[in-house]
Amino acid sequence: MTSTWFFILGILLFIVGLAISIGLHELGHLIPAKIFKVPVAKYFIGFGPTVFSRKKGETEYGVKAIPLGGYISIGGMYPPRDPNARPSRMPAFMRKFVEDAQDSNADSMKGFDESRAFYRLPVWKRIIVMFGGPFMNLVLAFVLLSIVLVGIGKPGATTTVEALSPCIYGVTQTQSICTSDSPASPSVTGGLKPGDRLVSIDGQSVGNWSAGTAVIQRSSGKPLSFVVERDGKPVTLTITPVPGERYKVDANGDPILGSDGKPVLATVGVIGVVPKTGFVPQPVTAVFTTMGQTVTGTVQLIGNLPNKLGEVTVAAFGTEARPIDSPVSVVGVGRVAGEIASTNTITPESKIATGLSVLASLNIALFVFNLIPLLPLDGGHIASALFEAIRRKTATLRGKKDPGPFDASILMPLTFVVMAVLMAMSALLIYADIVKPITIFG
Repeated sequence: MTSTWFFILGILLFIVGLAISIGLHELGHLIPAKIFKVPVAKYFIGFGPTVFSRKKGETEYGVKAIPLGGYISIGGMYPPRDPNARPSRMPAFMRKFVEDAQDSNADSMKGFDESRAFYRLPVWKRIIVMFGGPFMNLVLAFVLLSIVLVGIGKPGATTTVEALSPCIYGVTQTQSICTSDSPASPSVTGGLKPGDRLVSIDGQSVGNWSAGTAVIQRSSGKPLSFVVERDGKPVTLTITPVPGERYKVDANGDPILGSDGKPVLATVGVIGVVPKTGFVPQPVTAVFTTMGQTVTGTVQLIGNLPNKLGEVTVAAFGTEARPIDSPVSVVGVGRVAGEIASTNTITPESKIATGLSVLASLNIALFVFNLIPLLPLDGGHIASALFEAIRRKTATLRGKKDPGPFDASILMPLTFVVMAVLMAMSALLIYADIVKPITIFG
């Protein structure tokens, strides 16, 4: 199969992953809405012409031709129009937005009991329904990252020996050449061989290379019992680390710098062994850490979005290079997925891990973005429900009449502005992803 076909396959797999992400997001709204008896007329994945649909109960389920979104039709999102209400003072064109939303809201309840309307739910139930969508994206991201980090692992040093040093080199040596003053490598004299897998050192199980290194470095001059797996059988060796200079590192493996800005040297026990690199499975706690970092990074990106969009605009319509950390549209993410699938610079295992990581990051982005407290996003509906709760509680504390449910349809003019901004942003990013796409493999 040529790289072109792999590129197309990567895009197709991304589209499937995107459709699953969208479908689960809408399912996160649908399930609690059904549990709370709210009428749901439609559940669709995609936009445009209907490819398939089937009605089950009171809900029509289906798939549309363009898998770039999805929706469910929840009945009675807003209170019905009050015929006795005073005429609105907003401009006529804004009032039209509100009236259209109210008319559409009234149509969503045709054939259903008004008592089942969404706006009649207690605030906490409404929040659950609206938070359910982003929450499902977060759950999917957790599953995907668990497969990547726990199931496949992160690239790093494994517990398998790749090679042995014939002698102990100084870490600051510019050339790895043994001299008459170079001490013999304890790994060689102790009988260690390439391909051996470390099982335990000095009675301590070696779950990862860092754990084994820690035991060796604190045992200079002390004979250590090594148990290795060789050709499927356990072999016991005795190896005595010798003193050697190495750079101090922190918990993340990064060099510790001194006051002069240079790496700090320390004399520790060494045996002269080179580990084999590969995928090292991580504990499940690493999944939560990675998700937290990705959420933080996404929040920072959204906060800096105006500047980032400015950079994208300059790059798309000029000669400037596009920053690798600039925001992308689904078209850009699809191209990245195709590039991952078609490249021959990484292993198939790396392709799977990278592809799943991209999809996990997309779901975390959907989680964060949908919680922005602006309509028509889920966060806007949550903010409206919380405002209603605060308004009612305030009225109670002040001994005033219950103001009733908050009619979020009055925010339709603002919603229209938000939608226009989102559409303009999407158009810009799609254009940039076509004329000047981000390339992750150079």
